Amino acid sequence: MASVRDIASDAGVSISTVSRVLNNDSSVHPDTRDRVLAVANKKGYMPSVGRRITTNIGLAYTQEMTLSHPYDATVVEGIVHGLDERRFDLVLLNLNRDKRSNETYTQFFIRKGVRGVILRTMKESRSVCEAIADEGFPHVVVSERFDSPKVNCIDYDSKPDSTRAVEYLIRQGHRRIGFGVHNVVDLDHVDRYNGYIDALTTNGLPVDDDLVFRQPFTLSGGATIMNMAMNLADPPTAFFFADPLLAVGAVKRAHEMGIRIPSELSIIGFDDTDIRHSVYPTMTAVCQEASVLGLEAALWLTRILTDGKAQRLSKAIPTFFEVNESTAPPMTLRADRPEKGNGRTANAARDRRRGRASLSPASARLGYSQVSSTDPRKAES
Repeated sequence: MASVRDIASDAGVSISTVSRVLNNDSSVHPDTRDRVLAVANKKGYMPSVGRRITTNIGLAYTQEMTLSHPYDATVVEGIVHGLDERRFDLVLLNLNRDKRSNETYTQFFIRKGVRGVILRTMKESRSVCEAIADEGFPHVVVSERFDSPKVNCIDYDSKPDSTRAVEYLIRQGHRRIGFGVHNVVDLDHVDRYNGYIDALTTNGLPVDDDLVFRQPFTLSGGATIMNMAMNLADPPTAFFFADPLLAVGAVKRAHEMGIRIPSELSIIGFDDTDIRHSVYPTMTAVCQEASVLGLEAALWLTRILTDGKAQRLSKAIPTFFEVNESTAPPMTLRADRPEKGNGRTANAARDRRRGRASLSPASARLGYSQVSSTDPRKAES
């Protein structure tokens, strides 16, 4: 374990200078500060409380925290399991609120008493992760990928199965396929969008911007997408959603509108846990286990802290595509045949879907949930 004396010796400064750097004394020359911090990170300096070395690992967001989302909650569950295995503890850090403008990230983390940090980021704040990596502080970024050899990261690669999911709809006969995605850009959602585009273009289908819907990744966001899509002159016959809550919100809103899944509308969602089994009908989905990301990130980070082997982590785990009960060939393939049980044609079904959307109250079109007396299971019979 590196001590202040060890750092001072390697950096060629006094013990008091090292102490001043670690405590963010502004009187230290920036070059001296950077040299001391580089040595501290290289030697794995560990802050202590009294005589006890801390076992704290930080979880920090480089933008607004999204802990309320099921994805993040599941990632944290995996992190906690990994840290428990190595007898480390998790500390939630707020970079935007607590980091001082005159301190480096290393100084901030040392002041907070953490030995390493697990990071969550979005496209516009990726530079924070790169800055932390440049300082050499022990870290790993979850759910994002970087080309920089200094940044440690682990993520799922969802593009191949996103392409596979949309191609599955195309093989069933769907030609107007909607895409619902979070309105804040991150690499995962870009992958899924690119998979959607690749499937369309490879199969000779046009890319229609009117069928791409961007909303906050909430249940009401999914409901808003469904309202907007069903108000189109030519609504989609199928959807691929890049986020679990958007998919669930859309399914719920479709039931409220009386749209039958999958006979009138096919839906493929994205699932970070097992939420696909919590809706009716059981949702066809591109799937990943978000807890695995947290678990592997925690195990890797604690291993380099305890073993001292700082080999770079850059890993992309494949997703999988699971076919369930929310997809079927489109009614347009059976336009001249009556719908099962009611004698109405598929064209009439399409007009009925569009009519329900246009006649819905303004509050519904804005995405506010409504109480429906329709039993969605009965609507499928």
